Amino acid sequence: MSEQTEPPLYLQRDQPPGVPPLALTGERTLPDVPEENYWYQRHLIVYEWIRDRLAGQRIIDMACGEGYGTGVLAQRAAAVVGVDANPEAHEHARLRYTGANVRFARDLVETFDEPADAVVFLQTIEHVQNPDEVLERFKRLVAGSASPCVVVSTPNVLTLAPEGAEKSGNPWHVKEYRPEEFRALCEAHFGEVEMYGLFHARKLAVHELALKRLRWDDVHSKLGITKRFYDWFTPAISVADFTLTADRPLERALDFVAVCRP
Repeated sequence: MSEQTEPPLYLQRDQPPGVPPLALTGERTLPDVPEENYWYQRHLIVYEWIRDRLAGQRIIDMACGEGYGTGVLAQRAAAVVGVDANPEAHEHARLRYTGANVRFARDLVETFDEPADAVVFLQTIEHVQNPDEVLERFKRLVAGSASPCVVVSTPNVLTLAPEGAEKSGNPWHVKEYRPEEFRALCEAHFGEVEMYGLFHARKLAVHELALKRLRWDDVHSKLGITKRFYDWFTPAISVADFTLTADRPLERALDFVAVCRP
């Protein structure tokens, strides 16, 4: 289940009436694409975790993409605004995720200027050329809150890229971080940083073990069942197949999640 850098053209399935489906390009993850479900669930669990921590707050979901995460945060937030510069993603999100406490703004993360209690910036800092400027900007946006918080996540280069490589083959990524690099980046801008790691659980943990110890990739290839197996396995993945914790070595994490406060 390596990340695809040049995926085939998949469109979202079963969208509500009047909502244009988005195509999977590799730049952002999407719900409602069975082949993308691993990555969608991997991101969804973090949004749900944040939703429960930031209940009742005013939140900015920066680089919100398709908008599903903004919709999740809105389930318990006082108000959420999803910010994305892509016109297709913005229009899709605006039409699909509606509610009295949710809205969307077509803008850049570098220019959107609205005070909030929290800024959420998931799986995007690896895409930006100016991470220090971006984090300083987020800190200013939450500075007036009684409980300011900035939550940032990024993939772990040690588990995303081939062993020994400085970067994966994802053309959208500018910089991929090791745990100590990501912590140092966040601590350079915030006085308090809590670091968490995302790991496989349940059937994904079993699958990971099978790959490492039983050479499952070789087995299913020899048996000629690769497509049939993953056509079943990938859509069956859920948020329960991941765990987010501060109690395991970050070097082995899939993604890092930093909860930052001034």
